[in-house]
Amino acid sequence: MVIALFTVNAGLDRARRRSNGASTLSVLQVLAGREGIRPSAIAEQLGVHPSLVTRQVQELEDAGYVDVTVDPVDARSLRVTLTRSGSREQQRLVQIGLDRFASFVADWEPDEVRTLTALLEKLERSKAAAANDNSGQHPRHTRARRRARRAANAAET
Repeated sequence: MVIALFTVNAGLDRARRRSNGASTLSVLQVLAGREGIRPSAIAEQLGVHPSLVTRQVQELEDAGYVDVTVDPVDARSLRVTLTRSGSREQQRLVQIGLDRFASFVADWEPDEVRTLTALLEKLERSKAAAANDNSGQHPRHTRARRRARRAANAAET
């Protein structure tokens, strides 16, 4: 099972890296339904370096898919908002993805597709539960706790 999952994941990663549309879709999906999100929040949501998002946002702005404005609360920051054109592009890219996945399972029985869907959803729930169980073990969380303890100790002295 693990080898099969790694193989599927590696294939999806390769496809995402080769396709400009995949990275575009990722950013557009983060922006959908949100008003004025900071590029750093986009990067955090996607789990990528902020400089990558900065380049993507510039390209999306040039294409007319997003509007970039100065943050009214913090003039040093920017806010990114999806445009109507960006929303249409997101829908177009989603449809391409759906069509592509439909071609993967075109010769499957409907029950097989439903079973795969149910099992993938169950796997995602299990991953989320495991992540919550181990949330205090992540090095970033450990560093944050140490900083908080140091700050508390400094405040006491």
